[in-house]
Amino acid sequence: MPQKKCYVAPPPGVEPSKLGGLLVVVEGPDSSGRSTHTRLLSEWLEQKGFAVSQVGLKRSALVSAELENAMMGNVLSPRTMSLFYATDFYDQLENSIVPALRAGSIVLADRYIFTLIARDVVRGANPDWTEMLYSRALVPDAVYYLAVSPRNLVERTLRSHGCLDYWESGMDIGHSRDWFESFVWYQRRIREEFRRLEQRFRFETINANRSVRTTQNDLRKRIDAVLQQALAKL
Repeated sequence: MPQKKCYVAPPPGVEPSKLGGLLVVVEGPDSSGRSTHTRLLSEWLEQKGFAVSQVGLKRSALVSAELENAMMGNVLSPRTMSLFYATDFYDQLENSIVPALRAGSIVLADRYIFTLIARDVVRGANPDWTEMLYSRALVPDAVYYLAVSPRNLVERTLRSHGCLDYWESGMDIGHSRDWFESFVWYQRRIREEFRRLEQRFRFETINANRSVRTTQNDLRKRIDAVLQQALAKL
């Protein structure tokens, strides 16, 4: 398997070079089909005989419940939210991601540090500050961003949930009191930031405006190529 490394330095007690497995990240906005594709990929990989571990935002046993409760009140400041999510991420890195890689599993991440960086920057954080916040993160073996047009995102969100989400609409930023206008503006700003991150961190963008089957097949072909390269190095 490819030798692991961190962006700047590893967390205390972690030796990336001794980790096995693969870390595969699926990024994308809410209603992009990201969680569905992560689940389908997990089932497909398990059918191929691989051990799979799934992680994602707000899944830390340490702070996920507190973070969820704080967000329900719609009162989190941008900096407090950044640090909350960073705690959630690093707790999972230490207690879920690293142990799974040590065991040789494939870790599927339903979003990773890139969503957190993009959100922070759109909310006014200095890009250098927020990237340094996650500088001890492991570099993934593959990152796929599911790109969906704002129009399709609105339609899918309303079809699935019946309303727009406060945070995913960027209502806390104060760009507009109109939820629809704020949602479209916020999602476009997030997409712009992901284009910057795509160049910086060299991940792949996938057109997720297509059907679930077509998008899933695209993901599987790309991940299968990563697997073949990794297995060839054993």
